[in-house]
Amino acid sequence: MSSPIRVLLAEDDELIREALVGLLEREPDIKVVSVASDGRQAVEQAVTYRPDVAVVDLQMPKLDGLGVIVELSRVLPECAGVILTGHGHPYVLRQALSSGARGFLAKGAPGTALADVVRRVHEGRRYVDPVLAADALTMPPTPLTPRETEVLLAAQADRPVREVARELFLSPGTVRNYLAIVTHKLGADTRSEAYRIARENGWV
Repeated sequence: MSSPIRVLLAEDDELIREALVGLLEREPDIKVVSVASDGRQAVEQAVTYRPDVAVVDLQMPKLDGLGVIVELSRVLPECAGVILTGHGHPYVLRQALSSGARGFLAKGAPGTALADVVRRVHEGRRYVDPVLAADALTMPPTPLTPRETEVLLAAQADRPVREVARELFLSPGTVRNYLAIVTHKLGADTRSEAYRIARENGWV
């Protein structure tokens, strides 16, 4: 009999984490070797336990799921990453796949789905939840350019312009110009409103 698939599970909500561990532990060919409650801990645990598959929540403290997958692709490239999320925004889906994630699954998927995805990515295949994919495909296309999206994502609703400028290696004036263009394109009165509109439409 082959060795069970070794899984790391990273989820900051304790109840959800325990439920997911219980679901996976029911499978005779899967073994949860480590759990983590934040992104940094997930990377540290992965280096220590060297799992075959890392199942990672998209939104976690200290380092989000996409950041974890990127880090794991660098320090443990043989580990296949699966992102768990509650929504299928196109921007997030694209970011997840470009980060190196092999699977993208909705948290509300049937209990057996996670185990099936773990097996699939362990075999070297990809999986994108069909409901999330459908949501992503039916959402309106973004009116923003990649650079405008990058600036808005860095600026969010109220981050100081100078901080954004330093992070993106732009001048404060250039950041303000980008934000003014974004606000105009989205028909918003303020940057905060523009960010809200972009978030609701899955553009950031």
